[in-house]
Amino acid sequence: MTQRALRSSGERTPGRPRPARIDAGSELDPVHPIKLPAPAVRTSGLTAAQVAERIARGEVNDVPVRSSRSMREIVRANVFTRFNLIIGVLWLIMLSVAPIQDSLFGFVIIANTGIGIVQEWRAKKTLDSLAVIGEVKPTVRRDGVAAEISTSEIVLGDLIELGPGDKVVVDGAVAEADNLEIDESLLTGEADPVLKQAGDPVMSGSFVVAGGGAFCATKVGREAYAAQLAEEASRFTLVQSELRSGISMILKYVTWMMVPAAIGLIISQLVVHNSNVQDSIARAVGGIVPMVPEGLVLLTSVAFAIGVVRLGRKQCLVQELPAIEGLARVDVVCLDKTGTLTEGGMDVTEVRALNGADDPYIRRVLRALGASDPRPNASLQAIIDAYPSPNGEAWRCTEALPFSSARKYSGAAFVEADGRSSTWLLGAPDVLLPNQDPALDEIEQLNEQGLRVLLLARAEGKLAEPEIAHRAVPTALIVLEQRLRPDAGDTLRYFADQRVATKVISGDNAVSVGAVAGKLGLPGAEHTLDARRLPTDPDEMATAMEQNAVFGRVTPQQKREMVAALQSRGHTVAMTGDGVNDVLALKDADIGVSMGSGSEATRAVAQIVLLNNSFATLPSVVAEGRRVIGNITRVATLFLTKTVYSVLLAILVVCFQVEYPFLPRHLTLLSTLTIGVPAFFLALAPNKERAQPHFVRRVMRYSVPSGLIAGIATFVTYMIARHYYTGAGALDAETSVATLTLFLVSMWVLAIIARPYTWWRIVLVASMGAAFLVVLVVPWLQNFFALKLVGAVMPWTAVAIAVVAAAALEFTWRLVSRRFPA
Repeated sequence: MTQRALRSSGERTPGRPRPARIDAGSELDPVHPIKLPAPAVRTSGLTAAQVAERIARGEVNDVPVRSSRSMREIVRANVFTRFNLIIGVLWLIMLSVAPIQDSLFGFVIIANTGIGIVQEWRAKKTLDSLAVIGEVKPTVRRDGVAAEISTSEIVLGDLIELGPGDKVVVDGAVAEADNLEIDESLLTGEADPVLKQAGDPVMSGSFVVAGGGAFCATKVGREAYAAQLAEEASRFTLVQSELRSGISMILKYVTWMMVPAAIGLIISQLVVHNSNVQDSIARAVGGIVPMVPEGLVLLTSVAFAIGVVRLGRKQCLVQELPAIEGLARVDVVCLDKTGTLTEGGMDVTEVRALNGADDPYIRRVLRALGASDPRPNASLQAIIDAYPSPNGEAWRCTEALPFSSARKYSGAAFVEADGRSSTWLLGAPDVLLPNQDPALDEIEQLNEQGLRVLLLARAEGKLAEPEIAHRAVPTALIVLEQRLRPDAGDTLRYFADQRVATKVISGDNAVSVGAVAGKLGLPGAEHTLDARRLPTDPDEMATAMEQNAVFGRVTPQQKREMVAALQSRGHTVAMTGDGVNDVLALKDADIGVSMGSGSEATRAVAQIVLLNNSFATLPSVVAEGRRVIGNITRVATLFLTKTVYSVLLAILVVCFQVEYPFLPRHLTLLSTLTIGVPAFFLALAPNKERAQPHFVRRVMRYSVPSGLIAGIATFVTYMIARHYYTGAGALDAETSVATLTLFLVSMWVLAIIARPYTWWRIVLVASMGAAFLVVLVVPWLQNFFALKLVGAVMPWTAVAIAVVAAAALEFTWRLVSRRFPA
């Protein structure tokens, strides 16, 4: 019976330590862990009756793992905002003192908020459905049978099996240990894995890097140490990003600017002018409402949410929304070769005997090695496929050493069919062979062809001895051919076209990795470097990272240091990976990207999980991020231009002691046609521009001069009209020409922002102009919006002033682009 079968049946594997018995009620101290007393847990696990009993007592791991905000949180976040409160109060005031058309801005806010809720709800549904696909399903042994179950179905006392890459999902104590090494860095910050023996505690949030075993759950649900880690890792979060923090900064300054302007406007309209109180209130509110860039935050959330839905359709789980933005800013992508450039599987193409070894005997050794590991990696699985172990194999495994990315080899000790004992190592030739060994030249030639080579060596001594590799005798070379991903070449070319540097970081031989990268057309694939020759100084390492494209024999700790070195040079780094050796680097990178078939630990720390395991999905994520950032930058200029000219008009009205020129209905019409509707389409349009830093500066350098020009042009038209029109209805006529000027100038701002023109952008701008023209010529719309152009002189004067303002806008935008580049 193979060791794999023994694990499933609950029988003890020869050579494996006898399982300790763990008390399911023992307390674990996460700060000062101690070895627990031997308890009563059978290797077959709990019985069905025991499981039912624990479920009845509520001893179930019922921590709710949410992939998104709850519906209540979505509604609260979209409804209860600072600006909605301001607008809501002003809306109630207007409903009581003015016609319904002056209260339209309130209905627009309700519609916008509803759109935001619906879009985030769609994003929530997408995230929830994707999270189920990528949910961790630990293997639990019950009644002697091992089966995968949901994390929430684990009960106190369950016997949970562990293998390389598995995450410890609840607190427990080790019951079986087979060279079990657990990384607790996510909890303690210590990078070195900890060797666990029977009785040692394990904590939720840690993960297995080598070996295997099983542990008994001693704390489940909310009592588990770091039980919230998995929940936080897969939750729909609105963490800080440059885009969000920039908008928050803008809104803070807008609020400070808005408060004194609003107070002055209210005093001016209610106290200084002894006119109709209701009309004064309406005009004061009309001046305050457009100061609020309420749609900017909403549109940002909508753009992110729609991005999640779009990527979800491509089987891409975005665990943190700003990760979309972050990947768009990335200028260096670090790729792990296995699982990214190559598919997980490999094929044995050749076995070359060394030192006169016998071919049939080598095949027997390889069959035994394959049977000795219950959780083989991709290399060993290829050997198992090529040399399957026949039933009744007479070799017995007495000791096993699982593969470790730090050691670069695995091993096993056997009692052979004739009773002789032998110990074997299988791993990287350049680790197991001395530097001057003649076989290395032969291996180098194979590596240059993109082939992967493993060395089978006979050893003497205990497998756990560090010096055993130095005493190994080479027996055979196992040549493996890796399966290239068919879409990897196109993806690498995409990043090259987008000026994103690609670094291939692998634990394999550097020459072999370079050959694979070269086949896929990676720029600079000929510049390879063995990570064992990397300088330890961070600055020198950063230089080496920038000068080379392919790195081999990289240890997990080095991956982390390489990411930090690139970040020290100001690079925004994305790291992709699927193995436990990638976790630390994924955690430290600006954006961590995990494959859906990767280890549970990598999926837990990554911001983006490619559930279809396709590296080719990354360009879609980059494109989505660029769409969001580029378009939000565009529309933010529209919103803030309105804020600037509204504040300026309020100040000018107070200084010149005149009535505010607009009612709320006028600015609602202008905002809808020049900002609201166009911004929605522009925010969701394709945009391939590379994301640029300094969001606030990029927005303010255009919106401030645009707002000043629009405000001055409008006020000049208004003051000229005040001297031109006299008698009853003069104020309505003055308002109409001022509205015409402001609309034309705002339309020119929109026309500039809509560049470069496409057919649909031209149609969008033209249709907004046509809609305003309809309002001016249809009688009932004229009455509804109180817009009627009187005579010909002032309307044409308004057009002329708008033309001058448009010319000033063109000049100013070009000047700003030259003088203040982003």
